Amino acid sequence: MGKVTGFLEIDRQTAKYQPASDRIRHYREFSLPMTDEEVGKQAARCMDCGIPYCHGDTGCPVHNQIPDWNDLIYSGDWEEASRNLHSTNNFPEFTGRICPAPCEEACTLNLEDVPVAIKTVEQAIADKAFKLGLIKPEPSETKTDKRIAIIGSGPAGMAAAQQLARVGHDVHVFERESRAGGLLRYGIPDFKMEKHHIDRRIEQMTAEGVTFHYGVNVGVDKKVSEFTSEFDAVLLAAGSERPRDAGIPGAELSGIHDAMPFLVQQNRRVGFENIVNPGWPSEEIWAGGKRVVVVGGGDTASDCIGTSFRQGATEVTQMDIRPEPPEREDKMTIWPFWATKMRTSSSQAEGANREFAAATLEFVGKNGKLTGVKCARVDEKRNPIPGTEFIIKADLAFIAIGFSGPREETYVKEIDPKMDTDRRGGRSINANEMDYRTSVDKVYAAGDARRGQSLVVWAIREGRQAARAIDQDLMASTILPR
Repeated sequence: MGKVTGFLEIDRQTAKYQPASDRIRHYREFSLPMTDEEVGKQAARCMDCGIPYCHGDTGCPVHNQIPDWNDLIYSGDWEEASRNLHSTNNFPEFTGRICPAPCEEACTLNLEDVPVAIKTVEQAIADKAFKLGLIKPEPSETKTDKRIAIIGSGPAGMAAAQQLARVGHDVHVFERESRAGGLLRYGIPDFKMEKHHIDRRIEQMTAEGVTFHYGVNVGVDKKVSEFTSEFDAVLLAAGSERPRDAGIPGAELSGIHDAMPFLVQQNRRVGFENIVNPGWPSEEIWAGGKRVVVVGGGDTASDCIGTSFRQGATEVTQMDIRPEPPEREDKMTIWPFWATKMRTSSSQAEGANREFAAATLEFVGKNGKLTGVKCARVDEKRNPIPGTEFIIKADLAFIAIGFSGPREETYVKEIDPKMDTDRRGGRSINANEMDYRTSVDKVYAAGDARRGQSLVVWAIREGRQAARAIDQDLMASTILPR
C-alpha cells in the first residue's frame, strides 16, 4: 500500500486534457502529464484494503501487482516499480493510455466513487521508465533450435513474440500491413495513442531477436500449411476484423461505411502512408464539411466521432439503441464488476449529439447518395415504438457495432478449425485458454481471433499465456509466467 492515511488526506486527481477547441485541431495525444510529485500523491492513496480486487480477472486481466507498484512510487523507487509492472505487462504504455481501466472499477475506494488513479500511475511509470533509459532489449543468453511463426503483430502477437524470444526461440512475426501494431496502429487514433510508442517496442523486440515480415497476407500470399512445414509452432493472433452486419436497409447508398476503413485511412494519413491498401476499401472517406451519424455506442464509435471532428465535420450524432444509463450505479449490487453507467469519452465531449434508446431503422437518400438516417425510439425490449420515428439529416454514416470474428476467407478457411459461436453470432477460432491449441497440429490461437473482440489488456494476457503454452509444448518445461 501507499501512505497509511493517504486515501483520507489526498483527493483523486487524473491527468487533465487540452480544451476541446484546441485538441480537435490536431491528431496528437492531448492529455497533460502530471508531475512526479503529483503521481506520487495519487499512488499514496492506495489503501490496505485486505483483498485487492484490482488484481485478478475482475480488475486486471494481466494481474498487475497494483498495490505493490503504487507503494514503490510512493517511496520514489521508479526503477523497481517499472520492473514490477513489466513483470506482468509487456506494454504498460499501451494499456496506460487506452485501457478503460476495469482495475479502477474494482478498486475498493470506488465504493465511494474516488478510486485510486491506477491508469494514470501506470502510464506515468512506463513513460518515466523510457525517459530514464530503463527499457532495454533483453535478449536470451542461450538459443534453442525451435522456430516459431506468429501471424499478426497486434498486442497479442507482440506479447507472445517478446516472451518467446526472451527464452531463446527464433520468432518470426508475419504482418499483412506495412508496419507492425495491428489495430493498435491502424484502428486506434493517434490522439489516443501516438504510434512512436509502438515503434520503440518494435525496435526493442528486434534487438531481442524477433524478425518482422511485412506485406504478408496469410491465407492469400502464403498458406498456413507452408508455415506448419517450416516452423515448429504457429500462433494465430490476427485479431477480429470482420464487421458485424447491421442489416439496416439502404446500406448500399453512397456515404455509408463500416467504421474501421474510416479509422484505418486516417491513421495512414497521419503516418504518411498510402491510404489505399489491399484488404480495405479503396474509396477515400472524408468527414470534412459533412453531417455525420455514427451507429453504435462503443469505443470504435467514439473513435469515429473524434476523427470526424478533427476532419472538420459540421455535426456529429451518435445513435445508441441502449437506454440512457444512470449517472451512478448501485455499488452494492455491481461492485467490483464493470458497471453500466453514464460515461462520456473525450471524443463525445468534443460536441457530439447522443441519442439513447434509438433504433436505426433505415438509411434514406436521393440519387444514390445518403441524405438522412431514419430512427425511432425503442421500448425496454429494444423494439421500435410506432409513431416515434424521426429522421436525422446526414451526409456520412458509420456503422460501429462491433466485430464478429476473424476474416474466414483467409487462413481460417484453410485450416478449417471448429469455430466457436458466441451469443451474438460472432465466430472465433476454437482453442481453450489453457493450452491455446487449435484442432490443427502445431497451430495455436490467441487474442481476439480466439476470444472475440475484446480489450488490449486481454490480448496481452492471451499472448503471454499462449507463449507459455507453446514453450511448454516445445521444451517440455517453461519458466514463462501465465
